[in-house]
Amino acid sequence: MKKRLPTIAIRGAGDLATGVAIRLYRAGMRNIVMLETDKPLAVRRHVVFSETIYHQVAKVEEVTASYCTQPSEIKTAWGDDVIPVLCDPKAALLEQIKPDILIDAIIAKKNIGTNTSMAPFVIGLGPGFTAEKDVHAVVETKRGHYLGKVITNGSAIPNTGIPGAVNGYRKERVHWADEAGVFTTQQHIGTQITKNELIGYVNTQPITAAIDGVLRGLLPDGTPVRKGTKIADVDPRNNPKYCDEVSDKALAIGGGVLEAICAHLFSNE
Repeated sequence: MKKRLPTIAIRGAGDLATGVAIRLYRAGMRNIVMLETDKPLAVRRHVVFSETIYHQVAKVEEVTASYCTQPSEIKTAWGDDVIPVLCDPKAALLEQIKPDILIDAIIAKKNIGTNTSMAPFVIGLGPGFTAEKDVHAVVETKRGHYLGKVITNGSAIPNTGIPGAVNGYRKERVHWADEAGVFTTQQHIGTQITKNELIGYVNTQPITAAIDGVLRGLLPDGTPVRKGTKIADVDPRNNPKYCDEVSDKALAIGGGVLEAICAHLFSNE
């Protein structure tokens, strides 16, 4: 007898959330719905389903997501083998969606309201969540030995504010806005860039690359930003192909989420 697939809601549709969704989708868990803000700011725009908010449809590694205006459209999207994305930053639609599983993949480095009352099984990604307190399980998001580990008692490693190392580079590969304003650029994702080359401006302040690499992520030209907003990601591995692929980090986290879900489902058989 064919079993009913669990309904899985994911808060967030950025690069890590998208990687998780794709990992679950490929494992056969197709009843996924993603909840985003009305103005998401993702630098890795080629590999995020949050782009549906601006462009209606987004395709990442042969998996398609589409923007839906209301919960009644979710089943139609599933019937078309598409992942629906709704604008619902406060998760107010959960009462209508009634997910079996909720994943907080906002990556805010703190809990902004997710709790175990929202679904029968709730997973939090990264710092800000405590298993057996506000969620049922936590998945580690920090690069290193424990990346993707499922935590069923306790919390993830605290946020250090320092990006994980890629080819030995940490802060050098990521650029943030030093002031509020408007980000302008003539560069494009996938472009090879050299150290000290101009990436763009925040107002009149120039942003230059700290290392050689490929622009793996970049906000669009003309984007309003706050101080501290992530605006660019330079990949020192120099492979433009990575710009259009889910990252190793997202895949590892997605594997942890899949493990947590399977353990939950099998324990309840």
